[in-house]
Amino acid sequence: MKFIINIIILLILGITAGQAQTLNDYFSIAVENNPGLQARYKEFEAAMQKVPQVSTLPDPNFSFGYFISPVETRVGPQRAKFSLTQMFPWFGTLKAREDAATLQAEAKYQAFLDARNRLYFLVATAYFPLYELKKWKQIEKENIDILKSYKTIATRKYENGTAPMVDVLRVDMMLNDAQTRLKILNDKEKPLLSAFNNLLDRNENEPVEVSGSLSVENIPGTVSRDSLIAHNPALSRLELKTRASEASEVVAQKQGLPNVGVGLDYVVVGKSSAMTASDNGKDVLMPMVSVSIPLFRKKYKAAEREAQLMQESFSLQKKNVLNTLVSEFDRAKFEMQQQQQLVQLYDEQIQTTQQSLNLLFSAYGNSGKEFEEVLRMQQQLFQYEKNKASALTEFQVAQAKIKTLTTKTFDNENK
Repeated sequence: MKFIINIIILLILGITAGQAQTLNDYFSIAVENNPGLQARYKEFEAAMQKVPQVSTLPDPNFSFGYFISPVETRVGPQRAKFSLTQMFPWFGTLKAREDAATLQAEAKYQAFLDARNRLYFLVATAYFPLYELKKWKQIEKENIDILKSYKTIATRKYENGTAPMVDVLRVDMMLNDAQTRLKILNDKEKPLLSAFNNLLDRNENEPVEVSGSLSVENIPGTVSRDSLIAHNPALSRLELKTRASEASEVVAQKQGLPNVGVGLDYVVVGKSSAMTASDNGKDVLMPMVSVSIPLFRKKYKAAEREAQLMQESFSLQKKNVLNTLVSEFDRAKFEMQQQQQLVQLYDEQIQTTQQSLNLLFSAYGNSGKEFEEVLRMQQQLFQYEKNKASALTEFQVAQAKIKTLTTKTFDNENK
């Protein structure tokens, strides 16, 4: 029976492990569920529908006329008239319109990619504080357990007359502080879960699996500002909008040229009783050609100037966005370097503090003195562990910012 129970437990653990979700899994859920990102993609799809609208010939015109009073001609009275006309824009106009619409749609797609990468960053910045909270709760629980053991030791020494009562009171005070901090941390979990799950568009109380440990990776030297220009979709979007404005300028020039129309008139002719000619009552078929005359040039010149000004605007916007991205990149890289140094410092401090604590505790066990210093050193050790957890969190957030700006890692990890 015990063997069967062990097998069931192993199966349950296996299922749980198989369902464990990583940060990349949460990225995928956010991409699928986040309504703001879905709205961006719908904008791109809507923009794609603009392409066939502008690259298609205008509808042909068909007209029908009936002569209430037939017009008498040599071959008979005209009874009715049918007309069919098709207008053709100047050569290259439709292609220019298609290019402009396609580039606008591609710019919308780059806006979607930019929103996706920013969503990745938001998910990461909501995820890593959950790791920090989890780690701090573990540290506080460990602190409470150790303080309880210290209280037992202090109480025993007091009862034996080898330590003062004040040692017991000091432990009680620290226990109250630690238990209050743990309660605050437990209360803090709900808003953090709510913020994270809202990004994934799911129930606010849905549990989130957080990594048990984080590490500080070496900052790659290949990540540079140049990668911003090559990969960041915010810059690609403005580049595409500039090219779309150039295509719009061509469209404005083409629209200032004549449109050519080709048509056909068909006139129904009745038979004349006064004639016996061979073409008596013969219907009339008349091909037609028409040309529009773009006489009023002001609107076409204004459209060209509008496109040119928009090109200048997008060029300035691109420069401004690039400056902002470079500044954000430099700040994020400095933050990574700073937190990396802090993690190394806290590792060293934890090791030294632990050694000092062991020595102090041994001395207290022998003499019953310096208990206050033992407690202080113990709290200092836990504070260094908390600081390390916070530094690891800040490092990961800064690294996520770098990934957002360069888009390299996110694209590779989530294809």
